[in-house]
Amino acid sequence: MAGRIAIDAAMVEKPGAAFRIERLEIDPPGPGQVLVRIRACGICHTDMVMRDGDLPIPFPVVLGHEGAGIVQAVGQDVDHVVPGDSVLLSFHSCGVCSACHDHQPGYCTDFVPRNFLGVRQPSEGRLWRGDDPVGGNIFGQSAFATHALAHRDNVVKVDPDLPLALLAPLGCGIQTGAGTVLETLKVAPGESVAILGAGAVGLSAVMAAVIAGAGRIAVLDRHPHRLDLARQLGATETASRTAELVGLFDYVLDTTGVLALLEPAAALLAQRGTLALIAAYPPGTAGLDASAIMSMGRRIVGVVEGGVDPQQFIPRLIDYYRDGRLPIETLIKSYNLDQIEQAFADSQNGSVIKAVISID
Repeated sequence: MAGRIAIDAAMVEKPGAAFRIERLEIDPPGPGQVLVRIRACGICHTDMVMRDGDLPIPFPVVLGHEGAGIVQAVGQDVDHVVPGDSVLLSFHSCGVCSACHDHQPGYCTDFVPRNFLGVRQPSEGRLWRGDDPVGGNIFGQSAFATHALAHRDNVVKVDPDLPLALLAPLGCGIQTGAGTVLETLKVAPGESVAILGAGAVGLSAVMAAVIAGAGRIAVLDRHPHRLDLARQLGATETASRTAELVGLFDYVLDTTGVLALLEPAAALLAQRGTLALIAAYPPGTAGLDASAIMSMGRRIVGVVEGGVDPQQFIPRLIDYYRDGRLPIETLIKSYNLDQIEQAFADSQNGSVIKAVISID
C-alpha cells in the first residue's frame, strides 16, 4: 500500500520456532511514532522467554527490544527528534499514569499491553506480511529488523559520534543492572553487594556497584569465564555455589530467575538488608522463611528495568561510558542479522554475555 516501505526482519512464526529472515512492509509513523532505521539490537534473556511463548506475545512476531539506529521519519506530535538523529530505544509506557508521572515508567499500569501484547492504537503504523498484519510493537519497537516503529516516550536522542552497535543494550539489560544498584537500591559507599548471575544484567550491576563505591562486591555464577570477567570489572570475590559466599550482605541482587536460589539468597541478607528480584521468573513459590525476613527487618523488592526513567538514566549511563566507568565493550559480541539463530544459541549456552545484532 502507499506509504509502506519494504524491510527485512527476523520473524518467529510460532512459540519455540526458529528465527527466519523475511521481507515485510512497515507503515509510515502515525501520531507519536518514530520510524527508525535500525543499526543494531541487543539480545536479552527476555527475548528468549518471549520466543518460547512463555510471555503473552502475538505470533507470528518480530522481537527485539534493545534497538539503536537513525531516525528516518517522525509522526505528528513528535518534536524531540528529527530525521537523521541517532537514537537508542527502550521500553514503552503510557506517560499519564501515576508511575509514569513519578518517573517510574517501568511500573506503568499499561506495561504488559504496551511491551508484550503488542497493543497499538488504530492510528499507529504497524508491520505487514502481504495483506496480513504481523505481531510487532514488542517493547514499543520490534527491532530485529532493518526498520522499526518506536514511540515518542521510548526514543532517546544521543550524540551522533557514539557507537550505536555498542550502546544498543543500554535500553534494557544494562540499565536494568545499573539502575537497580544506582537508583532503586541507591547503594552507598562501603556497603556490601552480592550479585547472583554474571550475565549482562549482573555484570552491569557489578560496574554500577564500583561506581557507587561499594565495599564487598560478590558475584555468583556457574561459568568460570564470567567470574573472571566479574573480577576484572571490580568484583572483590566470586563463587560458583551460594555456600561459598561467606558472611552477610546489605544487598543481594538476583538476576538468574531461578526460584530455588531465592531462599538461600534471602539468608545472605544482613539485618535490614534488601533482596532485589530483577529477573524473569516462572510461576511458582520460592519457599522463603517469612520469620527470618520479618525478625531481621529484611526487605524484598521487585525491580523492572532498574526502576529508572530511560530519558533521564540513559544519558547518565552514556556519561559513565565516556568516562571509562562503564566498559560495556567487554560484554559484547556482534553478529549479523542472518546469524541471529547462532547469536541466540551462544547467549543461551552462556558462551556469550551480550550478543548484539548489527544491521547494515
